[in-house]
Parts: sequence; structure tokens; C-alpha cells
Amino acid sequence: MKPGHRYGLHRVLEPQGTMPQPAWKIDNSMELYDNEILIDVQTLNIDSASFVQIREAEGGDPLKVGEHMQNIVRERGKHHNPVTGSGGMLIGTVRSIGERLQGQIDLQAGDRIATLVSLSLTPLTIEKIVKMDVKTGQVDIQGQAILFESGLYAKLSDDLPDRVSLAVLDVCGAPAQTAKLVKAGDTVVILGAGGKSGSMVLYQARKSAGPTGKIIAVEYGEAGCETLRKLGWADEVLNLDCTKPVEVLEAVERATGGRFADLTVNCVNIPGTEMASILATRDEGTVYFFSMATSFTAAALGAEGVGKDVNMIIGNGYTKGHADLSLQLVRESAQLRELFETKYGN
Repeated sequence: MKPGHRYGLHRVLEPQGTMPQPAWKIDNSMELYDNEILIDVQTLNIDSASFVQIREAEGGDPLKVGEHMQNIVRERGKHHNPVTGSGGMLIGTVRSIGERLQGQIDLQAGDRIATLVSLSLTPLTIEKIVKMDVKTGQVDIQGQAILFESGLYAKLSDDLPDRVSLAVLDVCGAPAQTAKLVKAGDTVVILGAGGKSGSMVLYQARKSAGPTGKIIAVEYGEAGCETLRKLGWADEVLNLDCTKPVEVLEAVERATGGRFADLTVNCVNIPGTEMASILATRDEGTVYFFSMATSFTAAALGAEGVGKDVNMIIGNGYTKGHADLSLQLVRESAQLRELFETKYGN
């Protein structure tokens, strides 16, 4: 086997000298290097912002969405949406392990795993799209992928359905970072609280802030808001369009008595919600932009423009222990598990 670089630099085709994630094109030949893992892919979980963009571009037609996805992979060697810059993650079965990694990792051929690194840097082939859920962005395929030596993964367990694990692990950085950021008694605002990442952040925020904290869930649409009210994790549920920052500002000001949020978490999967996040947050508070639809230029200049001294955190999808923490949340909360099983369990 040929020797490979720990970070997959040997796969970069253009431009040379870049890392696999920002590279325009990588080598997706499935010839295994000595420090790589070859995976038979079962399901892709496309990043929410990416899938929404593709679905809207193709008018919601599943066949055209599938063709769009395949064109991205043919052109780039990975599922790296050129509009949103994001990817997603996958589950599959380990087919083979490079000789340099054998005995060095806790995997063997036949293990079922979820990758915890983005599809935007993962060499991927799609031979056939078998099934697509245009609501969730989960796509069953026949294909293969490569995981680099530095790539993170989680073994799948039998106590949770694969699709539920896939959905949870796709956003596991969000609740894990929330656990680090929220203190007892904090006021927390979650934008996009009804979505996949938002619902997990909401549960973790309630858990971390405790009975003295105030949790405000923001969702667009009465049906989604009613679901959140029934869960009972939020002190207030606000039906708001987060692309309208003045409406969010006024509603959060009323809900907090003018104090605003110690922490605002943005889980919205569409662009244009940066100012709503900033305006919902008190001076010297924190905004955690988990959404991949975020423009960090808009966030930086927007905060400056309104004189808001807030700490802004990029939504790093990784923090230590994020997979275990997130799966445990689903195991411990019957309500959260039911929410995910209803949406993703079939």
C-alpha cells in the first residue's frame, strides 16, 4: 500500500497545497492508502443548510436533487456543496483498513460506524441513489468513502436505530458545546429550536441552566412551536421569523424584561439570521453560531454596526466527548428519543 498523509493531503488534486476540506477537488479513487479506512456507505446525512439549498434549487424534485448531489461528487470527489460550503456525514460498514492502522485503532472489517468529520473533506463515490427523504436530508446510497487517519468516527450501537444515531451524530457538536457554555441560572435563547440540532440544544440548555435558568425557544410556524410547548423544556416559545431581526429583538426584550440572553444559540438552516442572534444577546454575552448558513462577515460587521460587545463562537462541530454526550441525551430522555424516532426512525 502507498503511504498516506495523516490529514489526507495526498488526496488533494486542486489547488495543490491546500487541505482536503477547502480544496476544490480531491482524489476519490477507492484504492486504499496505508493509513486510510475504506467504508461501504449505507446512508448520507446531508448538512441541513446544504440540503435545503439543493432541494430549493431543484424545486423539491427527488430525482433532480439526486442528480445534483451526484454532480457535486463527480466534480469535486466529495459532497462539498459549492454554495453553502458544507457537507454532512455518513454511516456505513468498514470494508478494509490500511496496513499502517491495523492494530492501532479499535476497528475491524464489518464494524458499522458513523463518520464524525464532514463530507466536505471525505473522498466519496455514489454508484446509485437508493432512497431519499427530502424532508430530513437522509439519502441511502450504494457507494464507498474513505476516512483519513485523522478522521473521527463512532461505532454504531444496537440500542438505537441507525437513522436516529445518524441524525444525532450529525449535530452532536451543538449540544456538547451547549453543555460547556451554559451555567446554572443562565438565560438562553435558541433560534431554530424545533430542528434537529435545535431540539438537542434546547434539552441540554434546560438541563444545564436548571430550574433557576430561563430558556426561550424560537421557531417559525405554529405547528413547530406547539410541538416545543408540549415538550415543556422552554419557559417561553416564540413564533418568529429569524430573518427579521427587529421582530426578534422586540420579542426577546419583552420575554427577558430587557435583560436579553446570556447565551444565544443559532441553529437556523437558512441565511440571514446573524443580526437576530446578536440583538437577542446581552452585552458581553455569547452567541454560538452552530448553523452552517451563517455569514461570519455579516455577524462581525453587524455586531460592530450596532455597537454590541458580544463573544461570537464559530460552530465547531467537534468538542471532546461530543458523540457520547449526545447519544446519552437521547437514551436518557424518552421525549427526545421519541422526537428523533418519529422523524428519523423509519
